[in-house]
Amino acid sequence: MRIHELKKPEGSTQKPKRVGRGQGSGWGTTAGRGMNGQNSRSGGGVRLGFEGGQMPLYRRIPKRGFNNKWAKEYAEVNIADLNRFENDTVVDRDLLLSSGLVKQVQDGVKILGNGDLEKKIIVKAEKFSKSAAEKITKAGGKIEVI
Repeated sequence: MRIHELKKPEGSTQKPKRVGRGQGSGWGTTAGRGMNGQNSRSGGGVRLGFEGGQMPLYRRIPKRGFNNKWAKEYAEVNIADLNRFENDTVVDRDLLLSSGLVKQVQDGVKILGNGDLEKKIIVKAEKFSKSAAEKITKAGGKIEVI
């Protein structure tokens, strides 16, 4: 069987119900909405999350903490992961993305000091932890804050 030989089973797709198209269709007059009430009117219905006057779920659930909408989110890379690069390589955002160490860069890259560095490399990033900066310079590399 090939993909061009596939067919839908009979009766699996149906035409959509066209309401409000005259008495003969069986869905005329009230178009399946009933006679009276909020939902029978045009523009009727309640807003999203409304529970008929009961305290809605999003207000009943406790909220904790503080969400800082101005907080910057950095893509984090540990120093041990930088050992894959050769000596005297300039490691920047583009190289980290292309090598797959970083999936997505939001507000920049931060280099963390987890692990050891055996290579002498030049690292360009938005932020460095103190231990990461020390380990890079100790290995003979350089750090550049973008």
